[in-house]
Amino acid sequence: MPQEHIEEYLEAIYDIAGREGTAKTTEIAERLKNAPASVTEVFQRMKQKGLVRYESHKGVSLTGKGYKAAIKMKRKHRLLEVFLDKMLHLPSDKVHEQACKMEHTLTDETETALCKTLKGPTECPHGSPIPPCNLEVKNCQECFSEQNLTLEKRDKDIIAITALKHGEKAKIVFVRGGGGVMQRLCDLGLTNGTTISLLREAPMNGPVEICVRGCKLVIGRGIAEKIFVQKT
Repeated sequence: MPQEHIEEYLEAIYDIAGREGTAKTTEIAERLKNAPASVTEVFQRMKQKGLVRYESHKGVSLTGKGYKAAIKMKRKHRLLEVFLDKMLHLPSDKVHEQACKMEHTLTDETETALCKTLKGPTECPHGSPIPPCNLEVKNCQECFSEQNLTLEKRDKDIIAITALKHGEKAKIVFVRGGGGVMQRLCDLGLTNGTTISLLREAPMNGPVEICVRGCKLVIGRGIAEKIFVQKT
């Protein structure tokens, strides 16, 4: 099976099930417009590659390896959507379809160059978040000033503070945004290397309460989504 087909399945599973959920065979079949029997066959192949966990009649979920691959494709897809919309001014109804065709041939080096050219966008034209890069940088400004595109890659996954569960501890390793965002976070004591824990998330996309150096701190969700951490 061509690699691009595998990547399409990974994205479909991620869209339906997320990082830890389960997608039903019928859901994937409907989304990709394939017969359930064909989808099941693909799941078996993906399971052999270590990309998914699959049990008949229960559904499919992403492994750590599969999740990384899915996020990588989702990032490329949404960056391309921004490029096609903002730079090429493609009609909005064509952006998604064209990005789907281009994402499978976009190299990692070109992805980095594209992100730098677009000044590190945080969401696609449809409002969906663009996953962060996996380069070993502390913030977007550091990446923008780096001329060498062959930067080292992180050895551990990073997630936004909003993806933490109640009580989980993590260390800040990456901040997305311009100098204004970084200065505001610095003023709050939220700098790279700082250990935090999630105390509470307000409903309806409300603010997030965290613990920093023994003190409680409430930050808006918009800011929290720009702070990425590694679990400790």
